[in-house]
Amino acid sequence: MFIKDTFSFLAELENNNQREWFKENQERYEAQVRSPALAFIETIRPQILDLSPRLTAVAKKVGGSMMRPQRDSRFSKDKTPYKLNVGIQFRHFQGKDVHAPGLYLHIANDGCFIGAGIWHPDAKALNAIRQCIDENPKAYQKALKALEAADFEMVGASLVRPPRGFDKEHPLIDELKRKDFIALKTITPEQICATNFDSFFAAQVQHSQALMAYLCFALDLDY
Repeated sequence: MFIKDTFSFLAELENNNQREWFKENQERYEAQVRSPALAFIETIRPQILDLSPRLTAVAKKVGGSMMRPQRDSRFSKDKTPYKLNVGIQFRHFQGKDVHAPGLYLHIANDGCFIGAGIWHPDAKALNAIRQCIDENPKAYQKALKALEAADFEMVGASLVRPPRGFDKEHPLIDELKRKDFIALKTITPEQICATNFDSFFAAQVQHSQALMAYLCFALDLDY
């Protein structure tokens, strides 16, 4: 699956982030980046479905679990056309986009990690998660403990002040302030390039099952 050349290509892309260079090196991209990523998705698909049949693992060049290499630079000062990472998402089938609950793999020279949860939920979903935490705090705390025991860390944006309708003295106020409910675990390129990486990934995201089930329950999604 993944190879050291995957990281080498991304390093070269950083120094040659131009459409002309990418076009000239398209075959290398296919062999060193896209093909290993699609092979990983195909290999791990049964293990993802074992976690939940509601998760999707689609090994397609376009519209599947591998995120596209092009950057959306419309609203950014950085106009370089390509991402310097490989992103793979296994999201809930009822979710329409990347903001649905799901699992994620990030591969880059400046850091690799496994992710689980929901990033930038809309206002309705965010309020539903907060209400669920308020009404069902023990299950949420249990999910956090499982993540912490496996070296996952909750990350993402948070409000400065308590969200409307919640007391600043609420025992879980820091969790209620979250605008993202994402757990990350840092991993190494050596782990990613190992022959058993699919099994390693599946074993790690197993620790996020309680969080994933909780978020889906909060959003009235099957899991």
